[in-house]
Amino acid sequence: MADIESLSEALKGISVSTELVEEELKPHLDVLLNLLLEKKKGTAEKIVSSGVLPILTQVLRKKSPLTSQVTLLVAEMAREAAVREHCIEAGLVTALVPLLKSPDQDQLLHTGRAIGRICFENAVQQTQLVENGVIPRLVAIMQQYPENDPLVNVCLLALCNLADVDAAREALTEVDVAEVLTHQLKRAPDAERRHLILEVLGSLGESDALKLQFVESGVPEALSEMIRTLQGGSDTHDLCSIKVASNLIVTLLLGDESMQKCFGEGTGMVYQDVLAWLQSSNTELQLSGALAIANFARNDSNCVKMLELGVVPRILDLLEQHVAEGDVSVQHAGLSALRNLAIPASNKVRMLEDGVTERIRKLLCSDMPPVQFKLLGTLRMMVDGQEEAASVLGKDEALLARVMEWCEAKDHAGVRGEANRLLAALIRHSRNPEVIHTVIKADGVQHLISMATSEHVIMQNEALVALAIASAIDIEAVQEPFRDADLLPTLQKMLDDPDVAVEVKFSALGLICSLVNSTILREQITSLNLRDTLSKLSNHTSTKLAKQADTVMAVLSETA
Repeated sequence: MADIESLSEALKGISVSTELVEEELKPHLDVLLNLLLEKKKGTAEKIVSSGVLPILTQVLRKKSPLTSQVTLLVAEMAREAAVREHCIEAGLVTALVPLLKSPDQDQLLHTGRAIGRICFENAVQQTQLVENGVIPRLVAIMQQYPENDPLVNVCLLALCNLADVDAAREALTEVDVAEVLTHQLKRAPDAERRHLILEVLGSLGESDALKLQFVESGVPEALSEMIRTLQGGSDTHDLCSIKVASNLIVTLLLGDESMQKCFGEGTGMVYQDVLAWLQSSNTELQLSGALAIANFARNDSNCVKMLELGVVPRILDLLEQHVAEGDVSVQHAGLSALRNLAIPASNKVRMLEDGVTERIRKLLCSDMPPVQFKLLGTLRMMVDGQEEAASVLGKDEALLARVMEWCEAKDHAGVRGEANRLLAALIRHSRNPEVIHTVIKADGVQHLISMATSEHVIMQNEALVALAIASAIDIEAVQEPFRDADLLPTLQKMLDDPDVAVEVKFSALGLICSLVNSTILREQITSLNLRDTLSKLSNHTSTKLAKQADTVMAVLSETA
């Protein structure tokens, strides 16, 4: 009861004060502040409802000896979410912002807390704060007082809350925030501060301009060093920091310039640490390591250099660790890295010589669609332009049996598409009769014909080219499977369909040219009256397609 009376008297005293005399106001402000610090329920709401907020605003604008006390009072009051909008309406935020230039560290601390609490999760106010120039000021405060932990903490929290505002990121590109954050990361006294800095870096690291600034200021190296320091322990906070920091390094590597700087021709500290992560017992570090390698492998020169430096055996060792009931994310990331590394032609040859295909085939047993998808894509990349590799894999009945299963993966279109594309690639790149016979034996023809009717032009063409190569190499072997799988009716339907792409129809006509060499299929061409379809195409607006149709009709006439 005494608290309520003293609160009422203090509020009344402030309300009647017209001159804002320090001697008059200070005792009343002391009462309010003490009640707030004692966490007396309802105090903040009563202060607001009394109508004294505009008076507090006036005190702040006057910059009197009461300024620090009023700022602290507002900061404590703004702990209550219910009063924050009233604080904004009373003009407290605009009165507080200039106080961020105070030379008094306690004043800065109270001001930062007051503004941060009032504007918490208020996008409009946060944008206005940025427009009013708080970003350079926050960074400057951390530069001026780097050892004042409570004050640094307030500035970091403010940056964390403002980091998602586009204008804030633009403002931060013009100040040296990376150097400040790196310094604070190195001297972080506890896990809480570390996490706060990592959160700020994570939010800002999504900006391409800031990615580069971070890398040039040594942020990845600082993160890497922090990870090395924390490794080997079991503290949950440290493990969380390792996960966040390694993920952040992977994000920074998404920028081309920043990635190249970290790579340093294979000698960069960050790249060296990433290699060590692949052999870590920490699954999170293994995952980040594989993702980072995939990011480094975004240009041919890096891929060639990494292969020379022996990265592939490390990735294969990592994948083999996770074959039986392993981590799906690690397998997926490892295969992504291998696939990227296999893009340069010279790397394919070297990787094949090193037995990559044999080792990654162990993953054929995986029941996880993301792993299946990446495995198929990696194998397809490995055989691209590699006749010998395509021949070896194409004659592997166990592999083909698994690929056939995945060609029918009804619940995962990506796996189904990649399985069909690998099947077509084995024929296209091997041009080997034994591969064709193995595909026929595995009932792969129907899948290739279905692929030819895909909604994706690139897949249609790959299927049609594979079928044409198969018929050109061994028409005797494929004629009956082609007839039984209704290849010609399918091709006729494609040629008659006005929505089918011209390049697909062109490939279909090329396939028909090969099919004419079969007596069985030639009879089917006649029974389907395919000449009428060809005759219509000979008048097509695409001269290339029309000419191809004429060529097919001429071939039909010659073999009649």
